[in-house]
Amino acid sequence: MTLPAGWTTRRPTLDDVPAILAVVHAADTFAIGHPDFDAEDVAAALTAPNVDPTRDSWLAIDPDDSVVGWATVDNPTGVGREFVEVYVDPGRAAAVRAPLLVRQLDRVAERAAERGLPSLTVRCAVFAPERDWERALRALGFARVKRYVRMSRPLDDLPDEPADAPAVTVRQVRPDDETDLVAFHRIYQAAFGDTPDHEPLSYERWRARIGDLTAWDEWFVAEVDGVPVGALQSSDQALDQQSGWVKSLSVLSAYRRRGVGAALLRRAFARYAEKGRKAAGLGVDLTNPTAPLSLYRSVGLRETQWTDMYELFVPAAGV
Repeated sequence: MTLPAGWTTRRPTLDDVPAILAVVHAADTFAIGHPDFDAEDVAAALTAPNVDPTRDSWLAIDPDDSVVGWATVDNPTGVGREFVEVYVDPGRAAAVRAPLLVRQLDRVAERAAERGLPSLTVRCAVFAPERDWERALRALGFARVKRYVRMSRPLDDLPDEPADAPAVTVRQVRPDDETDLVAFHRIYQAAFGDTPDHEPLSYERWRARIGDLTAWDEWFVAEVDGVPVGALQSSDQALDQQSGWVKSLSVLSAYRRRGVGAALLRRAFARYAEKGRKAAGLGVDLTNPTAPLSLYRSVGLRETQWTDMYELFVPAAGV
């Protein structure tokens, strides 16, 4: 696949962040109805671990010398699959999305060879309005492997106090207590260990990734008889929509269906409301064997949109 006549590509730098952000906002508005990135997100993507923008990223430039497309690879752990993202301004650059993807697939083949692997798995996301993108992925051999559902609820009708289940105590995580953080990490790893896409992450690497800028007052631990059995991690990815976001909800298998998850969610919702958030949300992997849609619905969450994940195995360069 080639670019249209008069179009060019080049590698991005941090000086391109404003232009890239404009492209991402146009792409997100078309795909999900609102911008979902800020300038810090773009800069973080260009400086992320295991990503070299001089080799792993491209910009598409139209005949007016404007940036109208951006392609990059995301693999923060440096192991497992590669996630390829290709953003274009849908009104100006839809024709360059597939050619940018092909360039990224060639680069993934090189990355596989550099890691001494016979192949790498690539994933790309498709949102409901992106039918042309879906057709392009299928034409290149991608197949759909899973669907994520986004759920949300308003926060203006919460009870004054979250109602914990009998014997369940929910408290804020203790960020200055290494033992507490180790327990939080252990619960997460154990709870998601049986999911198809789980990639184990050591405590040291997990701790380094979350850093020190976390809103710890939105992270919670659930205890039964004084034993930590559940954990809830929040993130700030929906703050621009005045929404709290549950990044992960983890309950040890022996304590599921005992009110632990509901107690954690209600406490998180209450904290978001205290901070003036208008809504709360989370994402659900429908292939997760423990995906508790009934639990989420019981605390007022409702499905709002879906995202399909497409996958392709890319042989290493030279294989």
